[in-house]
Amino acid sequence: MKSRNAASQAKTIRPAQCLKRVPILDAAAEVFCREGFSGASIDEIAEEACVSRQTIYNHYREKETLFVAVVADVSARANTALFAALAAFPDKPENLREDLIAFAIDLNRNCLYNQDGKFLRKLLQSEGPRYPHLFEAWREHGRCKIGMALGAIFARLHHQGLLHIPDCDLAARQFTALINADLQMTTLFGETPTEEQIRGSAEQAADMFLRGYGVRAELVL
Repeated sequence: MKSRNAASQAKTIRPAQCLKRVPILDAAAEVFCREGFSGASIDEIAEEACVSRQTIYNHYREKETLFVAVVADVSARANTALFAALAAFPDKPENLREDLIAFAIDLNRNCLYNQDGKFLRKLLQSEGPRYPHLFEAWREHGRCKIGMALGAIFARLHHQGLLHIPDCDLAARQFTALINADLQMTTLFGETPTEEQIRGSAEQAADMFLRGYGVRAELVL
Protein backbone atom coordinates (compact mmCIF):
# COMPACT_ATOMS: atom_id res chain seq x y z
CA MET A 1 0.00 0.00 0.00
CA LYS A 2 2.78 2.37 0.89
CA SER A 3 4.65 1.77 -2.36
CA ARG A 4 1.43 2.34 -4.35
CA ASN A 5 0.83 5.65 -2.58
CA ALA A 6 4.41 6.66 -3.18
CA ALA A 7 4.10 5.87 -6.88
CA SER A 8 0.86 7.83 -7.06
CA GLN A 9 2.46 10.80 -5.31
CA ALA A 10 5.46 10.67 -7.66
CA LYS A 11 3.15 10.67 -10.66
CA THR A 12 1.28 13.66 -9.25
CA ILE A 13 4.34 15.80 -8.62
CA ARG A 14 6.24 14.70 -11.72
CA PRO A 15 5.06 17.56 -13.97
CA ALA A 16 6.36 20.15 -11.50
CA GLN A 17 9.75 18.45 -11.52
CA CYS A 18 10.17 18.34 -15.29
CA LEU A 19 13.33 19.99 -16.54
CA LYS A 20 11.74 21.10 -19.81
CA ARG A 21 8.10 21.98 -20.22
CA VAL A 22 6.46 21.83 -23.64
CA PRO A 23 3.67 24.33 -24.39
CA ILE A 24 0.30 22.63 -24.07
CA LEU A 25 -0.76 23.39 -27.65
CA ASP A 26 2.51 22.05 -29.08
CA ALA A 27 2.21 18.89 -27.00
CA ALA A 28 -1.43 18.47 -28.00
CA ALA A 29 -0.57 18.86 -31.67
CA GLU A 30 2.01 16.09 -31.39
CA VAL A 31 -0.38 13.74 -29.64
CA PHE A 32 -3.37 14.49 -31.89
CA CYS A 33 -1.24 13.88 -34.98
CA ARG A 34 0.10 10.65 -33.57
CA GLU A 35 -3.09 9.22 -32.06
CA GLY A 36 -5.92 11.06 -33.81
CA PHE A 37 -8.67 12.97 -32.04
CA SER A 38 -10.50 9.93 -30.67
CA GLY A 39 -7.32 8.09 -29.69
CA ALA A 40 -5.64 11.00 -27.90
CA SER A 41 -6.11 11.34 -24.16
CA ILE A 42 -5.74 14.36 -21.91
CA ASP A 43 -3.42 12.30 -19.69
CA GLU A 44 -1.07 11.64 -22.60
CA ILE A 45 -1.10 15.31 -23.62
CA ALA A 46 -0.42 16.35 -20.02
CA GLU A 47 2.53 13.99 -19.86
CA GLU A 48 3.88 15.31 -23.16
CA ALA A 49 3.50 18.92 -21.96
CA CYS A 50 4.82 18.09 -18.50
CA VAL A 51 1.81 19.62 -16.74
CA SER A 52 -1.04 18.16 -14.73
CA ARG A 53 -4.22 17.08 -16.47
CA GLN A 54 -6.11 19.58 -14.30
CA THR A 55 -4.00 22.40 -15.75
CA ILE A 56 -5.18 21.43 -19.23
CA TYR A 57 -8.82 21.26 -18.11
CA ASN A 58 -8.46 24.66 -16.43
CA HIS A 59 -7.34 26.17 -19.74
CA TYR A 60 -9.43 24.26 -22.28
CA ARG A 61 -12.32 22.56 -20.38
CA GLU A 62 -12.49 19.52 -22.71
CA LYS A 63 -10.60 17.68 -25.42
CA GLU A 64 -12.67 19.14 -28.26
CA THR A 65 -11.91 22.71 -27.14
CA LEU A 66 -8.22 21.84 -26.99
CA PHE A 67 -8.26 20.33 -30.49
CA VAL A 68 -9.94 23.44 -31.92
CA ALA A 69 -7.32 25.60 -30.18
CA VAL A 70 -4.53 23.47 -31.70
CA VAL A 71 -5.94 23.92 -35.21
CA ALA A 72 -6.31 27.67 -34.68
CA ASP A 73 -2.77 27.97 -33.28
CA VAL A 74 -1.14 26.01 -36.10
CA SER A 75 -3.22 27.90 -38.68
CA ALA A 76 -2.09 31.23 -37.22
CA ARG A 77 1.58 30.25 -37.45
CA ALA A 78 1.07 29.00 -40.99
CA ASN A 79 -0.58 32.30 -41.91
CA THR A 80 2.38 34.24 -40.50
CA ALA A 81 4.72 32.34 -42.81
CA LEU A 82 2.30 32.77 -45.69
CA PHE A 83 2.07 36.53 -45.37
CA ALA A 84 5.85 36.75 -45.09
CA ALA A 85 6.08 34.95 -48.44
CA LEU A 86 3.41 37.21 -49.94
CA ALA A 87 5.18 40.33 -48.68
CA ALA A 88 8.39 39.22 -50.38
CA PHE A 89 6.72 39.12 -53.81
CA PRO A 90 7.88 42.23 -55.73
CA ASP A 91 5.35 44.97 -56.46
CA LYS A 92 6.69 45.36 -59.99
CA PRO A 93 8.31 42.11 -61.15
CA GLU A 94 11.12 42.42 -63.66
CA ASN A 95 11.27 38.69 -64.36
CA LEU A 96 7.86 37.24 -63.61
CA ARG A 97 8.87 33.63 -64.21
CA GLU A 98 11.74 33.77 -61.72
CA ASP A 99 9.62 35.65 -59.21
CA LEU A 100 6.83 33.07 -59.44
CA ILE A 101 9.35 30.26 -59.01
CA ALA A 102 10.91 31.93 -55.94
CA PHE A 103 7.45 32.51 -54.48
CA ALA A 104 6.39 28.90 -55.08
CA ILE A 105 9.58 27.61 -53.44
CA ASP A 106 9.05 29.86 -50.43
CA LEU A 107 5.40 28.87 -50.16
CA ASN A 108 6.13 25.14 -50.26
CA ARG A 109 9.25 25.19 -48.12
CA ASN A 110 8.10 27.54 -45.36
CA CYS A 111 4.31 27.29 -45.42
CA LEU A 112 2.96 24.05 -46.85
CA TYR A 113 5.69 21.52 -46.10
CA ASN A 114 7.19 22.79 -42.88
CA GLN A 115 6.26 21.39 -39.47
CA ASP A 116 3.03 23.36 -39.21
CA GLY A 117 2.02 22.40 -42.73
CA LYS A 118 2.58 18.74 -41.89
CA PHE A 119 0.46 19.03 -38.74
CA LEU A 120 -2.44 20.62 -40.59
CA ARG A 121 -2.29 18.20 -43.49
CA LYS A 122 -2.21 15.12 -41.27
CA LEU A 123 -4.99 16.37 -39.00
CA LEU A 124 -7.18 17.29 -41.96
CA GLN A 125 -6.63 13.95 -43.68
CA SER A 126 -7.24 11.83 -40.61
CA GLU A 127 -9.88 13.81 -38.72
CA GLY A 128 -11.50 16.14 -41.25
CA PRO A 129 -14.01 13.63 -42.66
CA ARG A 130 -15.14 12.49 -39.20
CA TYR A 131 -15.06 15.81 -37.34
CA PRO A 132 -15.51 18.60 -39.92
CA HIS A 133 -16.84 21.01 -37.29
CA LEU A 134 -13.45 20.97 -35.56
CA PHE A 135 -11.82 22.70 -38.52
CA GLU A 136 -13.98 25.81 -38.71
CA ALA A 137 -11.02 27.96 -37.65
CA TRP A 138 -8.88 26.55 -40.45
CA ARG A 139 -11.60 27.05 -43.06
CA GLU A 140 -12.11 30.64 -41.96
CA HIS A 141 -8.53 31.70 -41.29
CA GLY A 142 -6.44 29.23 -43.28
CA ARG A 143 -7.72 28.07 -46.64
CA CYS A 144 -9.73 31.23 -47.33
CA LYS A 145 -6.91 33.60 -46.47
CA ILE A 146 -4.35 32.03 -48.76
CA GLY A 147 -6.78 32.09 -51.68
CA MET A 148 -7.76 35.72 -51.13
CA ALA A 149 -4.19 36.93 -50.61
CA LEU A 150 -2.83 35.09 -53.63
CA GLY A 151 -5.78 36.22 -55.73
CA ALA A 152 -4.96 39.82 -54.81
CA ILE A 153 -1.41 39.42 -56.11
CA PHE A 154 -2.65 37.96 -59.39
CA ALA A 155 -5.19 40.79 -59.71
CA ARG A 156 -2.34 43.29 -59.39
CA LEU A 157 -0.29 41.46 -62.02
CA HIS A 158 -3.34 41.42 -64.28
CA HIS A 159 -3.81 45.19 -63.95
CA GLN A 160 -0.10 45.70 -64.62
CA GLY A 161 -0.52 43.86 -67.91
CA LEU A 162 1.83 41.04 -66.94
CA LEU A 163 -0.89 38.39 -66.82
CA HIS A 164 -4.32 37.99 -68.36
CA ILE A 165 -6.53 36.46 -65.66
CA PRO A 166 -10.33 36.64 -65.99
CA ASP A 167 -10.88 35.01 -62.56
CA CYS A 168 -8.12 35.68 -60.02
CA ASP A 169 -9.63 33.50 -57.29
CA LEU A 170 -9.71 30.55 -59.67
CA ALA A 171 -6.14 31.27 -60.77
CA ALA A 172 -5.03 31.30 -57.12
CA ARG A 173 -6.50 27.83 -56.56
CA GLN A 174 -4.92 26.58 -59.77
CA PHE A 175 -1.48 27.95 -58.88
CA THR A 176 -1.62 26.30 -55.45
CA ALA A 177 -2.63 23.02 -57.06
CA LEU A 178 0.18 23.24 -59.62
CA ILE A 179 2.95 23.81 -57.08
CA ASN A 180 1.71 20.81 -55.09
CA ALA A 181 1.01 18.43 -57.97
CA ASP A 182 4.38 16.65 -57.94
CA LEU A 183 4.86 16.72 -54.17
CA GLN A 184 1.65 15.17 -52.90
CA MET A 185 2.70 11.57 -53.41
CA THR A 186 5.90 12.16 -51.45
CA THR A 187 4.05 13.66 -48.49
CA LEU A 188 1.34 11.00 -48.62
CA PHE A 189 3.84 8.55 -47.14
CA GLY A 190 5.10 10.98 -44.51
CA GLU A 191 8.25 12.04 -46.35
CA THR A 192 9.47 15.62 -46.70
CA PRO A 193 10.16 16.90 -50.23
CA THR A 194 13.79 17.63 -50.99
CA GLU A 195 15.01 21.04 -52.09
CA GLU A 196 15.48 19.63 -55.59
CA GLN A 197 11.91 18.37 -55.68
CA ILE A 198 10.54 21.67 -54.39
CA ARG A 199 12.46 23.67 -57.00
CA GLY A 200 11.50 21.32 -59.83
CA SER A 201 7.84 21.51 -58.87
CA ALA A 202 8.02 25.32 -58.66
CA GLU A 203 9.61 25.63 -62.10
CA GLN A 204 7.06 23.36 -63.76
CA ALA A 205 4.18 25.14 -62.02
CA ALA A 206 5.41 28.59 -63.06
CA ASP A 207 5.87 27.53 -66.69
CA MET A 208 2.43 25.95 -66.91
CA PHE A 209 0.79 28.89 -65.16
CA LEU A 210 2.41 31.37 -67.54
CA ARG A 211 1.41 29.30 -70.55
CA GLY A 212 -2.16 29.65 -69.40
CA TYR A 213 -2.16 33.25 -68.22
CA GLY A 214 0.97 34.92 -69.58
CA VAL A 215 0.61 37.76 -72.07
CA ARG A 216 4.21 38.05 -73.20
CA ALA A 217 5.73 35.10 -74.97
CA GLU A 218 9.23 35.85 -73.69
CA LEU A 219 8.06 35.16 -70.13
CA VAL A 220 7.40 31.52 -70.98
CA LEU A 221 10.51 29.50 -71.65
